[in-house]
Amino acid sequence: MTTILQSPPPAPQVPSVPPSPPDDRRRPVDRRTPDAGDRSQPRWARPALLVLLVATAVGYLWDLSISGSANSFYAAAVQAGTKSWKAFFFGSIDSANFITVDKSPASLWVMELSGRLFGFSSWSMLVPQVLEGVAAVGLVYAAVKRWFGAPAGLVAGAVLACTPVVALMFRFNNPDALMVLLLVAAAYTLIRALEQAGTKWIVATGALIGFAFLSKMLQAFIVVPGFVGIYLLAAPTGLRRRIGQVVLLGVSIAVAAGWWVATVALWPASTRPLIDGSSDNSILNLIFGYNGLQRLSGGTGNGGGFSGSTGVFRLFNDLMGGQASWLLPAALLALVAGLVARGRAPRTDRVRAAFLLWGGWLLVTGAVFSLSSGVIHTYYTVALAPAVAALVGMGGALFWRHRDRLAVRITGAVAVVGTSVWAFELLGRTPSYLPWLRLVVLVVGIASGAAVLSAPALPRASNRVMAAGLGLGLVAALSGPIAYTATTVTTPHTGSIPSAGPVVTVSDAGGGPGGGAPGGSRGGAGGTSMTAPPPGGSPDNPTSGSTGGPPSGSLSTAGRALPSVSTPSGPSATGSGSPERTGAASGGAPAGTGGATTGAALVAALREHASSYRWAAATFGSQTAASLELASGEAVMAIGGFNGQGGNITLAQFQAHVAGGEIHYFIASGAGAAGPGGPTSNSDAAITSWVGAHFAHTTIGGQTVYDLTTRA
Repeated sequence: MTTILQSPPPAPQVPSVPPSPPDDRRRPVDRRTPDAGDRSQPRWARPALLVLLVATAVGYLWDLSISGSANSFYAAAVQAGTKSWKAFFFGSIDSANFITVDKSPASLWVMELSGRLFGFSSWSMLVPQVLEGVAAVGLVYAAVKRWFGAPAGLVAGAVLACTPVVALMFRFNNPDALMVLLLVAAAYTLIRALEQAGTKWIVATGALIGFAFLSKMLQAFIVVPGFVGIYLLAAPTGLRRRIGQVVLLGVSIAVAAGWWVATVALWPASTRPLIDGSSDNSILNLIFGYNGLQRLSGGTGNGGGFSGSTGVFRLFNDLMGGQASWLLPAALLALVAGLVARGRAPRTDRVRAAFLLWGGWLLVTGAVFSLSSGVIHTYYTVALAPAVAALVGMGGALFWRHRDRLAVRITGAVAVVGTSVWAFELLGRTPSYLPWLRLVVLVVGIASGAAVLSAPALPRASNRVMAAGLGLGLVAALSGPIAYTATTVTTPHTGSIPSAGPVVTVSDAGGGPGGGAPGGSRGGAGGTSMTAPPPGGSPDNPTSGSTGGPPSGSLSTAGRALPSVSTPSGPSATGSGSPERTGAASGGAPAGTGGATTGAALVAALREHASSYRWAAATFGSQTAASLELASGEAVMAIGGFNGQGGNITLAQFQAHVAGGEIHYFIASGAGAAGPGGPTSNSDAAITSWVGAHFAHTTIGGQTVYDLTTRA
């Protein structure tokens, strides 16, 4: 029998039906979004990241204690927080809780916990700041790498680590370090939320922004409009759900930031420290006044004295330019190119979303810093650095994927050559600083641009030539910032207005877009050679008035005294070798230090029977008090706070403290300044006169000191 194998009859044809588009709310995560790189990484990426993080840590830790107590204002608060949990919570500048610092205390908490674990010192205070910097570099890498690949992430991380103002602030004890880290973390969680409209990630974003607020108040909210806008535009879910999640973002911000604000606002004023920066002892006034609208409108003083005249070119001027603008033109060009390239992409396109996220951060923050007429310090530009770094990394990735297009190559060449030309200009503002580097950067940059444009003419070696051109371009772009960063980490920085890069004299300063400081005295790229604030002023308020004065023979500067102090104990005020970098202060004293000198004899007097008193001494101005506290380790009452806008107690209140035996000494140096226009604006002079009339005084270490336990 023959068996015949036959195929089964064909199945009847069924008309095909196009599949329904997936519900936005359940859209699966696209691991390989077009032009956005996948999340896998080459084998070399992880070791390269490790090298970057280790190099950042080593560079930032290098001779870290060279700056001693850095900003003595915050250092004294850290010291106080290691002694008193109440001072820890409120951010008091003294362990006896007379007055707070003029910011919220989250950044202090990190340093204070370190001080409680390892003992208060320069290292225990500043190492947490360095670790925050390393974490910020790692998070920028992770955020960019997630959608654009490991090479783009590494470039972004390297750009951030090499930015001079970043090296400055992550080795300093100002609150900007923690704020920037938390905002970078918020950008990363927002990117995760944009992948699949994840509610937990959007809530995490809000929590991180809220805690960033607890570091530096309203400045942390500058990124919020951009974050909200990009999520409403690009989140892969329906409009109703997007709106609901944005509401959750706001609730998360309010909870994370509001619990501390509500606690301070509701705490009985008689049992908490006074709120510095607030003339009416109100945390809300501090938030929305001194650290809010006054920064925009000029209510805290003329910001031009610290960062140049307002205008669209302010970030490029002599004072601001050397801090963070080295790759700013390239970042702006990358932003424009990225948005143009993805102009017709779907609503949820990740490439466009990423450029909008970081571009919104850059543009809004840059606009606030450029146009605000209040106090804007040069080191505020650290908040621009993560956005600049991310845009440069993403722009490089987009260029490489489309390098076969002439328009893309032209754009890349313009970015490389333009960055080199701008570095040439910045370095030219300090002609005595590494003069050979200026020409090298320009030549290498031009050669890089030529390689990028001419690579297709060598078809067999096109990719190699293109890669070599990009590598040379990166070297040219980072050479100037790396040199400035190296100078920054090897130079002591103290006071309230530090600046990155080399010290620049008036003769070195260049014109540059936007000009320099008023009065003709200008810092160069990264410099701080500035005119002092007018008499009666202070580093953070150069227009505050002055009333009264110290007794004859005492040392003082105009306005709030800023003592120049040697500290026999605690973090040293200065390092060794390199010139010290400080801001300018009234009367020529270094900003953040003061007109009084704290010597061994005065320290011994402050420590004598200190445990019997709530405050070892009282004086005028937080920075004078801070120097005394750091030298002696004892609590000092800072009448008038940082610049007379807080802590202005009346004569009767001061008399009550004296009658209660709470204050041992009154140190006259620095007396004479008061809050401008407040109801207690003459109390400083009244206190000085009353003390001089009723108590015996002596001279200790050149200072006029009154013993409040001994009547005249």
